[in-house]
Amino acid sequence: MAQVSYLFKEVSLPQLKAACSGCSLKELCLPVGLGTDEIAELESFIHRGRAAKKGEYLYRAEAPFTSLYAVKAGCFKTSVISEDGREQVTGFHMSGEIIGMDAISTERHTCSAIALEDSEICEIPFVQLEELCRKIPALQRHFYKVMSREIVRDHGVMLLLGNMKAEERLAAFLLNLSQRFQSRGYSPRAFHLRMTREEIGSFLGMKLETVSRIFSRFQDERLIRVSNREIELLDMLRLKQLLNGCSSK
Repeated sequence: MAQVSYLFKEVSLPQLKAACSGCSLKELCLPVGLGTDEIAELESFIHRGRAAKKGEYLYRAEAPFTSLYAVKAGCFKTSVISEDGREQVTGFHMSGEIIGMDAISTERHTCSAIALEDSEICEIPFVQLEELCRKIPALQRHFYKVMSREIVRDHGVMLLLGNMKAEERLAAFLLNLSQRFQSRGYSPRAFHLRMTREEIGSFLGMKLETVSRIFSRFQDERLIRVSNREIELLDMLRLKQLLNGCSSK
């Protein structure tokens, strides 16, 4: 297995001290009500300001597990390689989300994580995190919730691939992105897609041609407006109705 390269940059001590307490993603990443001293203790071992260039691996499948990673800026995809050599995208992860939990049980990563754009992460060494969780019950409960959220998300993907038609899958994908952008203070209606249509198709279990055809259909029906990777949701109600199996008329 090739060694993972990072091209990471370190931040100065003043930036390090202010990182968690002043981060705009604090409410997404940290449990509400964590005290100043507890945040300071957490900050003492988190490696912040690490940059990952577009296309760079954060970790590879089968690599030993040492840390979790909180996405501070940018976007990552996780993927596995199928037996026939094709990439299967298993998820997209944006700012405020934590990746790497796939390796907790086996102590080896089951998938690879790749930056979809120039990104920045906070690395959280897992051994130190476990020790701190034993001291701070609120922090432990928070990470249980994070892991539960990942399980729910995996169930959602199974539902997408198992029960939904192609149009419903894409509608659900766009509405999910909308909700995630809104929770981060961005527009829920207009956003930039970090992933390609081929990657979307891989995640949703659809061919590239099918994804492109449905994007065109949605645009013709005035559900969305598309310009390259810029997406505007023109009629979210009808998208939700489509997702619920209702008529889009």
